[in-house]
Amino acid sequence: MSHLAYFLGAGPGDPELLTRRAERLLRECQVVYVSPLYDQTFGELLAGKELFIPFEYYFADLTTLIREQLTKGPVAFLVPGDMTFYSPFQALVDALGDQAVVVPGVGSANAASALLKKTLDLPGISSRTVLTSPRTLGEVPGAPSMRDLAAPGVTLLIYMNNLPLADLVDQLRQGYGKDVPIALAHRVGLPEEEIVLATLDSILDKVGSRDFFNLDNSSRRPALTLLLVGESLTAQADPTWWDYRRDHIWKFQDKS
Repeated sequence: MSHLAYFLGAGPGDPELLTRRAERLLRECQVVYVSPLYDQTFGELLAGKELFIPFEYYFADLTTLIREQLTKGPVAFLVPGDMTFYSPFQALVDALGDQAVVVPGVGSANAASALLKKTLDLPGISSRTVLTSPRTLGEVPGAPSMRDLAAPGVTLLIYMNNLPLADLVDQLRQGYGKDVPIALAHRVGLPEEEIVLATLDSILDKVGSRDFFNLDNSSRRPALTLLLVGESLTAQADPTWWDYRRDHIWKFQDKS
């Protein structure tokens, strides 16, 4: 008998953000693949289980090991964030086919916007939200630059930044054409969680020499810093939108 492999969206690392379904499935699995740091924050739920770090294996060796483990019982993967964006686990899900079950989780963007207590696509302020990464843009010939994506009315969610902050801010300033809010969401859901909120004109002075993106470190460990940029980060919602929706969208009509 072959069992199932559960790819559990583990949020940004806070076990309290794990869904009830993911927690139940995790408790059922004795073999768990876990990313560094998550073995610490999820320590209570992982006690007594056999833990593996997936990134220590070549793909063929990893899939062979997983299939062997699945003959004995279900296997769980604690997926950072979830499978929706920038997940390295898609190839494993494809290889396992019907044996793979994906359970959604809380993404870093959700957790960061909650810390800011802001809706990122605010009516009248932000008409669109763009999720992107300078790192992946650089892998595609002819892809737009950060300057091309930044514009008034756009909220940017920037993952895996690999540009010096001064260079990134310069591109964003050119795209927006004005000073707009920017937030560095660092280690969201993990110990030392921090939000640095400033504007494009003030962020460099506020950050100083801190290397939020791990650019000066020879280690290739993830920087764990998400950037959010745009007017919606500090704008106040227009309360008249509530009444408009009440009258034109939410209002239940009496059909009796």
